[in-house]
Amino acid sequence: MSIVTVQLGQCGNQIGHEVFNAICSDVHGTHGLCSKKENESYHDACKERFFCEEESEVPVARAVLVDMEPKVIGQTLSMAARSGYWKYGDQSHFCQKQGSGNNWANGYSVHGPRHKEVIMNLVQKEAEKCDRLGGFFTIMSMAGGTGSGLGAYVTQCLRDAFPTSFILNHVIWPYGTGEIIVQNYNSVLTLSHLYQSSDALLVHENDVIHKICAQLMNIKQISFRDVNQVIAHQLGSVFQPTYTAECGLHYSRNPLGDLMETLVPHPEFKMLGLRNIPQMPENSLAYSTFSWPGLIKHLRQMLIANAKMEEGIDWQVRPPRLGSSIPSSHSTNKPLQFNTSIANLVILRGKDMHSVDLGSFRDPSLYTSWLNPQDAFNTWKTPRAFNKYEKSASLVSNSQFLLKPLDNVVGKAWNMFASKPGTGALKSPPEHLFSEQLWHKTPRTANTLLDKIQVTVQLNLKKTSPVSFRDRKEMLSTQPCFFKPFQQMERA
Repeated sequence: MSIVTVQLGQCGNQIGHEVFNAICSDVHGTHGLCSKKENESYHDACKERFFCEEESEVPVARAVLVDMEPKVIGQTLSMAARSGYWKYGDQSHFCQKQGSGNNWANGYSVHGPRHKEVIMNLVQKEAEKCDRLGGFFTIMSMAGGTGSGLGAYVTQCLRDAFPTSFILNHVIWPYGTGEIIVQNYNSVLTLSHLYQSSDALLVHENDVIHKICAQLMNIKQISFRDVNQVIAHQLGSVFQPTYTAECGLHYSRNPLGDLMETLVPHPEFKMLGLRNIPQMPENSLAYSTFSWPGLIKHLRQMLIANAKMEEGIDWQVRPPRLGSSIPSSHSTNKPLQFNTSIANLVILRGKDMHSVDLGSFRDPSLYTSWLNPQDAFNTWKTPRAFNKYEKSASLVSNSQFLLKPLDNVVGKAWNMFASKPGTGALKSPPEHLFSEQLWHKTPRTANTLLDKIQVTVQLNLKKTSPVSFRDRKEMLSTQPCFFKPFQQMERA
């Protein structure tokens, strides 16, 4: 099944270009380290997923490019065409000349309604080129105006136009020190709207990727392209073809559907994090060797200690003993150390991956108590290596990884609003908006639908019954391609 990528704003278009570059580099590389038959099957699955063929025989990306300024789109189209390996469609982009001025409302309330018909016509045409549409993958920043505001509006339009298709939003979390003065406003408003329309949000933090570039890739002067290439490599490590448990000897046909089924057991817990190891400069690969036990040990500790890369892992963090309670982060000044998960997906690529022991990821103490831990962990595998790494492992996690960044963004947005003249005596926002209660007790859904632009940030905690993985798989099996999970579930 095919994925239509929607690139929104400067950040979305630059990352989208690097993603397709990474995919093509992987497909055309001679580093597959697998049989010819395996490699051909991998190529076919990849091309069906991300590209369509035209008379020129140059693969055309299944993508729609949207920006309110022409410069970045022009550069992106030109670089793709010059590569010779792939290109964007001639009529797959839309741009204007006025920009959004980093104003979320300008993107959402002005450009969105004004250009809705043109943008959605481009998306519809791209969707009609797919023999089987698996869903939409949007790439956007949360800090600016076009990516965040227009991105939130386009996602809402996608949900209205394609109510049964999967929608995965890839969002870039802004630097903590600030790129734009109103980035926290923009981020809160973007998240609140995406939560209503998206099936899942895959989050990359700029600060984390910057550290990876500096400490793991040994880049001295880090550019946005360096950051984007690391993000693109991590995304490719997830979305390139793999074998799932249900597909057996055939590559997964619906990667977005499989991802939702595996990682989103409840419609209110949909924020996903991504870790990938190893990551190092290309010129160091020839002098490095990796073992599966070592990679898995590091990846597991990165999960439970909430480490974003393999350097600087806190090896002192341990899962709690079964039956013991997690210490509340409210009771001390120390941050919550152990990172509890709802669901985890490990993706293994490279030789000897069938012999890997993943029993440590099935430890019940890693997961929240209201889900069966045996169903909360899944694995995808392929003997085909990815982008010159003989062995590599990725972890996509639905966990508490975003607690601190989310509290920081909401707190800063609140403080900025509360400092405005005329706001009166405002109470502080609730501390630790996604507290550990949400993960260890009967799930209280974190409804972060912040409806009012006044940024009167509230978190409504409402008791609901979780939908089990088994129930979800039964629902998906009735309409495996086009069923939107929890579409009929009442959202109070």
